[in-house]
Amino acid sequence: MPGSEGGPPQQCGGPTRRFWTRSIEDGGRRLAAAGLPEEFSGCPYGRPFAYHRVGSIGARVELVDLARQPAFLAAWNPGGEPMPPVEAGPAPVTARTVKPPVEGP
Repeated sequence: MPGSEGGPPQQCGGPTRRFWTRSIEDGGRRLAAAGLPEEFSGCPYGRPFAYHRVGSIGARVELVDLARQPAFLAAWNPGGEPMPPVEAGPAPVTARTVKPPVEGP
């Protein structure tokens, strides 16, 4: 896929999902540690966002600094409700992580 080795996001292809974060640095480290490498960062250019590649599905995760949300809402969704940031925490409980109860003796 052209641009999949990095570069400006408009050249990277694939769907993108945006998530707000309180810390681009901490969020980026967590994503990289989970196997989602940073593909592009606007931080060196004074833009608080970064893209991480989800190679298994050919998509990207965009982390955006929560401080930018008011300007985003003003431009793209005037009067829109604020969106919560992604918070680090324990993995969610799913059907795969819940073990059925053990029957009695």
